[in-house]
Amino acid sequence: MKTLWLLTAAAVVASVTACRRSTPEGAEEEGWSVTAWGERFEIFAEVEPLVAGAPAVSHTHVTVLGDFSPLREGVVAAALRAPGLPEQVFRQDTKTRDGIYSIEIRPAREGDFDLFFLVNAPSGQEQIPGGRVRVGRKGQPGGRLDAREPEEGISFLKEQQWRTPFATDWAREGLVATTLRGSARVRPAGGGETVLTANLDAVVSPRPWPFRGQALAAGAVVFQLTPQVAGTRSGAELEAEVRSLDAEAQTARNRSERLRKLLEVDAVSRAEVERADAVRTSAEARLTAARRDLATARAGRSGATGGASVAVRAPWPSQVAEVSVSPGQAVSMGTALARLVKPSPVWIEVALTPADASRLDSTAKVQGLFMRRAGEATPLAIPPQAVRLVSRAPEVDPRTATVTAIFEVRESAAQLPFGSAADAEITLAGEGTGIVVPATALVDDGGVAVAYVQLDGESFARREVRSRGRQGDAVAVEGVQAGERLVTRGGQAIRRASLLSAGAPEGHVH
Repeated sequence: MKTLWLLTAAAVVASVTACRRSTPEGAEEEGWSVTAWGERFEIFAEVEPLVAGAPAVSHTHVTVLGDFSPLREGVVAAALRAPGLPEQVFRQDTKTRDGIYSIEIRPAREGDFDLFFLVNAPSGQEQIPGGRVRVGRKGQPGGRLDAREPEEGISFLKEQQWRTPFATDWAREGLVATTLRGSARVRPAGGGETVLTANLDAVVSPRPWPFRGQALAAGAVVFQLTPQVAGTRSGAELEAEVRSLDAEAQTARNRSERLRKLLEVDAVSRAEVERADAVRTSAEARLTAARRDLATARAGRSGATGGASVAVRAPWPSQVAEVSVSPGQAVSMGTALARLVKPSPVWIEVALTPADASRLDSTAKVQGLFMRRAGEATPLAIPPQAVRLVSRAPEVDPRTATVTAIFEVRESAAQLPFGSAADAEITLAGEGTGIVVPATALVDDGGVAVAYVQLDGESFARREVRSRGRQGDAVAVEGVQAGERLVTRGGQAIRRASLLSAGAPEGHVH
């Protein structure tokens, strides 16, 4: 990140303020203010005119930049320095109230001086330059030497800032990546979804029973199917058939054994023995089938597991996404039983404008993917090594006027649930320079993206901005200059302040 503003030399903003001081003759002399930032503290001082030998009060507002709270404990001092002269330090050990220290500055002589603010607090010590000032004489008081006519701004007092989630930072120039944006939907990867179906007319056994989200190993039994027996046949009929076939099979076995003994003494032909063996085999086969039908009928009608059940297995490691049947349900061949999905990787379908989609060719290098779902403040950042461009649709969808691009992401459904919708940002290789600000700095002002810059401690200006691209929580914009102090949190509160009607109170009590 290229920084055009160095914080080691604190920035200083000066302007004429509404604070005034009465002279003995009753004439009003304008005070002045200075705003300066260090690395730990922000100083906003409203100072009365400087006159040699006379007291001038500096109402010094001190903000702790770590959390933008008022300084509640510490010592604050103002110092005047000039080459060849002893340093003049004016110290204030007690606060007027949280964040405000009223420092009495009594310059010893006229002249031009460098102003410094010295803060000694539990959170650290810091010396913050406040610019060049002139100490005058009675009738010709002094003040800021580099004061400028202030830009008209929106008033937002320190007391308001301290009570509001608020933060500022320097607008910086940084590297801007090429970013494509579009609405996205998560789905299983190609070949990562299957529907298990019944391969025969059967009753679904209650054990085992799958449930949504269940993890399955390859080959794991998902269902047991008990083949159906004709519903028109009663249990008594099936039992009678088993007894009849049992007797028939026994008769066939006895005849086969007798004929084999007669064959040993050449009393019968071999062909006759073979015919008897065939009758025996047929009878035993029909008996086995009848017994299986009887056991199946008993199991199916009682809801128990048994009989000649058929296992339905998971084809690969998966999770159960949907169960379509109930325990004990009679199903016909081809009935859908459950849907399984591979939890990883996932596919993300992104709807892009045709212009953005044209940048996704065989040479495009994806540098990252950011997914922001509704209600989430922070997007999910997916690193480049976990993203692969699968395909880009060859045509524009006439309903949405977008082109669908598919990306494979090595994340699991636990992190990106299938079917979820999100806003996607695809970062491609190739960078330029621009002003990069946090997304929290942008405020929707009636459909227009705006940001607020700090002119001085309690004055802010509205800037309309245009987004050039977004990468996670960082946005490249036009409309803000490098080195401006940008409101990164609390812009909505400043917008509300700008909408206050005339007659709202101005200034504040020290």
